[in-house]
Amino acid sequence: MPSTMVSANVAAVDPGALRQAFGTFVTGVTVITTHDADGNPRGMTANSFTSVSLDPPLLLVCVGKSAASYTSFASTEHFAVNLLHEGQVEVSGTFASKSPDKFHTVNHDKVHTGAPILTDSLTWFDCTVDQRIDAGDHLVLIGQVRAFGTSPKLPLCFCRGRYANIQDALPASWLDSHKMIIGYLIEAGDAILFRADGNGGWTLPVAGKRKGFIDAGQSALSIELESTFLYSVFDVDDTDPGFLIYRAQLDSLDADVELPDTLRFFPLDDLPIEQMPVNELRSVVRRYARERKNQQFGIYTGSADSGRVEMIENATPPRAALAHESL
Repeated sequence: MPSTMVSANVAAVDPGALRQAFGTFVTGVTVITTHDADGNPRGMTANSFTSVSLDPPLLLVCVGKSAASYTSFASTEHFAVNLLHEGQVEVSGTFASKSPDKFHTVNHDKVHTGAPILTDSLTWFDCTVDQRIDAGDHLVLIGQVRAFGTSPKLPLCFCRGRYANIQDALPASWLDSHKMIIGYLIEAGDAILFRADGNGGWTLPVAGKRKGFIDAGQSALSIELESTFLYSVFDVDDTDPGFLIYRAQLDSLDADVELPDTLRFFPLDDLPIEQMPVNELRSVVRRYARERKNQQFGIYTGSADSGRVEMIENATPPRAALAHESL
């Protein structure tokens, strides 16, 4: 084992050498985000991130006191941690810079607490502040996870002062759904299908008891399984189940049937987003509508065991009669 002479005098430790030693620990790369006192989004790149607890769900990040965004993180009541994927080196560089408008080139949205979520990231955690701990030249910010989302992309890593990648395959059981509701984004022309929630609001249609069918009250409508793709995966930190949201389209035999009162297509410019009871689903639909207008979508490709999410440039809806697109 290599050895180095260690001085008993802590003050004699060389900060530069210590930084290099710390840098041999391979980490992911995150962008932590919040709002300043005026409500403007603020963010910075950080790799000092770790999970803390599952019950309650806690994580921590360290914010340097010399950072331009330090004051915002020191006073905020909520923040988000966005883990970057291997294709986001440029995003890392932007948020590590002193650019006055870091959010201009990234897709971001509000989900649960209101903290900016980078919607194209590998994984995001939406948090409220649990504790602030003063620690030398950093502030340790412990957050309680209120909502999170993730994808099968490969992470961006950092080691010895440079970016690194991993090539490990996605575990076969990674996307197994445990206590997860399966919902669908189904589009016809410029409208999206919604289901009445029974309380005067609207939500996305969900899977029926039989595979390949959506629940339509007293009946069920079939969907084309071969054209169904994973769009969004997220969970929340309460007793409610999480969601697996798929892009889908109705089977051609059901495309022209009269819909029951519990189902209705809403045009893209008049979606009942504010009538949806789940904050996270509202965020999914807002992002979908934005991507639909820009004709740029995230799509899951791969097998039932593993795969990756990639952005598709200039995508067009798959069918004129029922064109749907989809996290």
